Amino acid sequence: MRILLVNPDYPDTFWSLKNALKFVSKKASLPPLGLLTVAAMLPENWEKRLVDMAARKLRDKDIRWADYVFLTGMFIQRQSIRCIIDRCKKLGVPIVGGGPLFSTIPEDYDDVDHLVLNEAEITLPVFLKDLDNGCPRHIYHSKDFADMKQTPTPLWELLDEKRYALMAVQYSRGCPFNCDFCDVTKMFGHRVRTKSKEQIVAELESLYAAGWRAPVFVVDDNFIGNKKLLKENVLPAIIQWMEKRKYPFSFNTQASINLADDEELMRMMVDAGFDCVFVGIESNDEESLAECNKIQNKGRDLVACVKKIQSFGMQVQAGFILGFDSDKSSIFENMIRFIQQTGIVTAMVGLLNAPRGTKLYDRLLKENRLLKNPTGDNTDFSMNFIPKMSHEDLVNGYRKVVRTIYSHKYYYERILTFFKNYKPPRKTKVKFSFADIRALLKSVWQIGIVNRGRIYYWKLIFWSLRRPRYLHIAVTFLIYGFHFRKVFKTYSNA
Repeated sequence: MRILLVNPDYPDTFWSLKNALKFVSKKASLPPLGLLTVAAMLPENWEKRLVDMAARKLRDKDIRWADYVFLTGMFIQRQSIRCIIDRCKKLGVPIVGGGPLFSTIPEDYDDVDHLVLNEAEITLPVFLKDLDNGCPRHIYHSKDFADMKQTPTPLWELLDEKRYALMAVQYSRGCPFNCDFCDVTKMFGHRVRTKSKEQIVAELESLYAAGWRAPVFVVDDNFIGNKKLLKENVLPAIIQWMEKRKYPFSFNTQASINLADDEELMRMMVDAGFDCVFVGIESNDEESLAECNKIQNKGRDLVACVKKIQSFGMQVQAGFILGFDSDKSSIFENMIRFIQQTGIVTAMVGLLNAPRGTKLYDRLLKENRLLKNPTGDNTDFSMNFIPKMSHEDLVNGYRKVVRTIYSHKYYYERILTFFKNYKPPRKTKVKFSFADIRALLKSVWQIGIVNRGRIYYWKLIFWSLRRPRYLHIAVTFLIYGFHFRKVFKTYSNA
């Protein structure tokens, strides 16, 4: 059997980082970890090829080569997915669809030959058995959750790693919290399921053996969902492996704000090589946090929490949401003030949307306020329901927030605030690769010469030259800012 695994293309979005990737001569940020894991579940004697359309084009001859096309995707990839389906149909190659999009709205994809939904560890073996027996069904689904200790190491040999800025591993699925706008628990449940420390070390070793020596993203929705297991089991194993291999990677991940409550955990994460964490802050308004059941954020000094994580040696990236029913007209200025005060350089601010399967979706459906499915893009100025605040006021306020925080002046000031709070780990060494130097030189021209905000570029560069430990991250911030301004300018002018 010949299997072509296809990851659809992404539009230019906040997290695509397409404008930033050009500086480091990469095609995509992250590899399609789900497809690589599925590939490892297929029979060893099958031929397998991968086409990640974020990294290269899908050609008709790729499709013709295959007996089956395995297709995954998320909401934001719908346009590309529809084109792929149409091309496969035209060329007469059957499709196996799986992943978040197909699992959420399978009824929209009746023309896909086989839908293998939910977690592949459970549904894929049943499909493969039926396929072997010559009687594959149209749809396979399960309400059960997989035992991640049975999940294989991704098939990295299918990947051209040179095209990517980061690699990825997954340690856990599930989240103990219950935010009403989030569909993570719908897909993966509340109980945190994890891989063993042996699995994680094996995956890191496989990346190391493949020659990878750059950042690794731990893709978990909440890496610290089970703190006890992390501290007693997994992090010590990662620390030991990193020391043995002389720290070949740095890590970043996603976590809840209660990370700030556990100093031992933060120290261990930094010792393991974690230097960045994304936190869902959503709002600094207590009423809005109560409305969306963000209990882990309520009743705490969020500014102090962010600064504490930064002081332990981790950059805090964060998500923010506008459009809660509780939001008042003051929310826009308050959010700008909060983001500037905390020094959260990478602040993803978006309008609230209600994904299918969430409590928010169910409530808005009862209130007859739903309009359509969400786009899956967190920052494209779209909403899929009727907000309480007038839509015009909400969009204008949102536009003001993103234009302000990503203006050259405010962005530069926020970087300096971050550096004031941040304490780089002692083990951090100043290392510049050829790719780093090339990115710096490209930034000199693109941002430091032809860009309108070049004065702030040079102010930060000269500030960093006096503090070499900060230069690499300062240049990274400058390049990210270049991308974010382009993305928000495109959307806000639409």
